Amino acid sequence: MILETHQLSKSYGSITAAEDISLSVDSGTAFGLLGPNGSGKTTTLGIVMSVLKADRGSFKWFEAEPQPSTYRRIGSLVEVPNFFHYLSLKRNLEVIARIRGTDIADIDRVLDLTGLLKRSSSRFDTLSLGMKQRLALAAALLGNPEVLVLDEPANGLDPEGIAEVRKIIIEQKNQGKTIIMASHILDEVEKVCNYVAILKKGRTLAEGKVNELLVTDDIIVIDSDNNESLKKGLEEQGLVKSAELKDNVLEIVPASGISSGHVNRYAADKEIVINQLYIRKSTLEEQFLELVK
Repeated sequence: MILETHQLSKSYGSITAAEDISLSVDSGTAFGLLGPNGSGKTTTLGIVMSVLKADRGSFKWFEAEPQPSTYRRIGSLVEVPNFFHYLSLKRNLEVIARIRGTDIADIDRVLDLTGLLKRSSSRFDTLSLGMKQRLALAAALLGNPEVLVLDEPANGLDPEGIAEVRKIIIEQKNQGKTIIMASHILDEVEKVCNYVAILKKGRTLAEGKVNELLVTDDIIVIDSDNNESLKKGLEEQGLVKSAELKDNVLEIVPASGISSGHVNRYAADKEIVINQLYIRKSTLEEQFLELVK
């Protein structure tokens, strides 16, 4: 086990930032903390990185109480490094490497991994936002840590920048590193992580495998001459997981093994005329909002 937390809790006055957060992260896992802003993701990562002190609860890294030496095995992007604007990329990383006690010979490797080697002599203040984020990742990768702890690594980036950062993280995951990543971007969690904990207002709503927890059922959209009667009948027959009237159409999530053909036949048997029927793919956003609403 790489990380275990037990009932981590943290408050700021009357505001509860984290309440009884208990998580387990196995070696080689890409584990996502997913939730809207203010859900407790950053607080949780801050506690396990010893940036913040919990009011109560405990945590272990590598099945032991954390020591200063523990964090040499972890690369983090929880607090963005305080880069010097007037120094080059390479000089900035030299400063960070010396503070951490990491070999400066590793700098070219991490600059190459993040696609910044050709810009190693450029001043920090000449970089785009995406390049600055990649440099922060390069700093986290110094010393080739076993674990990466990343707080909103794609925050504020354009689609191209998000794709660049995601590619780097997935490459590290494919090398067997353990990734612990907080994000409010559903698509990023789906593409990077295989396990997820969903947080809301400092509490854990759900935890499990991404492909099981964030299941995206197809939605059948129907326009008939009697949507209310069709909705009631489908529910009574157990043909749907859910059914909802929206903007004069009926949206249903069919029960397991039920297809649009079954729904069509049921409507015909009840002499309900279907004017239009089509399948719309459910999105992760809809599933996420269903969980946190």
